[in-house]
Order: sequence, then C-alpha cells, then structure tokens
Amino acid sequence: MALNNEYTIIGIDGGGTHTRGILVREGKIISQAKSGTSRIGSVGVGESCERTLNVIMELCNKAEIETSELDAVVVGLAGVWLEEEKKRSAQLLKTLGRAQGVKFNDLVVTSDAELALEGAFGGKEGIITIVGTGSIGLGRVGKDKLVRCGGWGIELDDEGSGAWIGREGLTAVVRALDGRGEATKITNRIKEFSPSIDLKEPRTIVKAYHDRSFEYHNLTPVVMECAVEGDKVSLDIIQRAAKHLLELPVALLPEYKSKKVKVAMMGGIIEANTLLAQLLTTEINNYAGLELVQPKGTALDGAIDIGVKLIEDME
Repeated sequence: MALNNEYTIIGIDGGGTHTRGILVREGKIISQAKSGTSRIGSVGVGESCERTLNVIMELCNKAEIETSELDAVVVGLAGVWLEEEKKRSAQLLKTLGRAQGVKFNDLVVTSDAELALEGAFGGKEGIITIVGTGSIGLGRVGKDKLVRCGGWGIELDDEGSGAWIGREGLTAVVRALDGRGEATKITNRIKEFSPSIDLKEPRTIVKAYHDRSFEYHNLTPVVMECAVEGDKVSLDIIQRAAKHLLELPVALLPEYKSKKVKVAMMGGIIEANTLLAQLLTTEINNYAGLELVQPKGTALDGAIDIGVKLIEDME
C-alpha cells in the first residue's frame, strides 16, 4: 500500500461473497467496513451501487469525516469488465450520492480482480489466480497490457471456484440419491442448508435451491470438510478443482517472454489455507513455467495504490 502521501482515499473490494472497504488518510487505515456481496450478476447494478455507497458512507461516518474530504474513491466490483459497465456503475454511484448530498472529487470503478493484481504485484509483471466464489486468472505483461483467463461466472464456467465446488457437491448428492453415483458424506449434510429439505422426498432439494435457501458456494465448506474426512467423492471434487485452477495461469503463459512467470494465489479459499489451497500450491510448484510467490498486498492495498496514481496523474 502506498504510505508516503497526504491523501484521503477509500478503497472498496466488492467480491462475490462480501464487500470490504477501508478509508486511508496519510497512509494509515482510519476506518473499515464490510457488507454482503455487490456482484452485479448476483444483485443487479442498482443494488450493487447502493450497497457500495452504504459502505462508503459507513467508512466516512466511522472516520468522522465529510465525503468532500475524500481525494479519491476506488471501487472494484466482481464481474465488471467492459468499459461501459464501469462507466455505468460509476455514474449511478455519483447519482445516488448526489441524492444524499454526496459529491465525489474523484471516483473510479473497475473490476475487483484488477485491484487484486495491483495489490499483488504493485504494477509489475505477474499473474494472479483468484479463488473465491468465482475463479479467474489475470496477468500484467510489461507495464500496460492486461491478460485474463476464466472469470466467466458460474453460469458458464468458473471451474475450481467456491461456487463450482458447491455445485459439483450438489450434483454428487443427487447422483447418489438416484443410484447413478457413489455414496457421499455430503448427502447427510445437505439438510443443514434448509429445514424444508427432506431426503425421503429428494425433490425438496430442488425447491430449497430455487427458493434461494442456499447458493452453490454455501456448500463449499461442507465439501472441503468431507474431503478432509476421507470422503472419496468430495476429495475427487477438490482434486479436480486444483487441476482446473492450474489451467488459468498456464493458459496465460504464452503471453510472456520469460521462462518462468511469477504467480500469486489470492481469494478467500486461498487465505483460509484450505485443502484446495494446499493442492493448488503443489500443482503450481510442480509446473516448470510458473514461480509461486506471495502477493505483496491485498485487493484493498491495490485500490489505495490506484487511488494515489489517479490523484498524482491529475496534479
């Protein structure tokens, strides 16, 4: 994180599960806030921007400062990639802010993955593999070129992610109930997600899912636990997840001239030092073209660094 400055900056990391924010003044974190997901694909652009604005206001209230004192606000939202999406979200945030008497001096909206990449390598070359609710590989080549792989969303892909693991776990349960697949410990844990689920009436699982009693990623910890306990089906899911996640940085390697490219792992599943994190670490270490490194900082660190650059570029 950029420490040697006199600026007041807010950084927001809007992920698929949580939205985290920090307010930094003169290089020190003054306040922090957290709320639910602001992923546009999950809650819509309007709700996403409202939740983000609420986090901004909470940060200012905790720090006891006016929003007019902010030099920059940098927001990263999961699933936002197109320039038109970034501009639309930024404009809506400004509009919602004006309705509450808030005027932003400098506001930028980008993807949460770009914040993570900046935090991990500080603007230098490298690849990040993010494993959270979704999954994505993002790299910087040289100073300016960004390359990406994955991050299509669970509707299309996101193999190896928390949502994918949960979906695979749920698929394993219904296959086992039908007699088409091996028995798994996950089956007896599925009732934890909704009181309406009755294994004597298996179709209640479908109803509970459609009623949004749970989402795919809610099952991920259960699949992880069952894998650690030796459940063959769960372990197979986690092993396949690690293989899929290795594909992300490997697919980006042709963009680089170096024989070895630095790769950092990030995201909630990695930070929790799960079995998947351990397996993926082994996969990357065993791949000749990749050099596993620790990220220099977090996505929120990246947001603050981007904020500093924005301010200094305007001066």
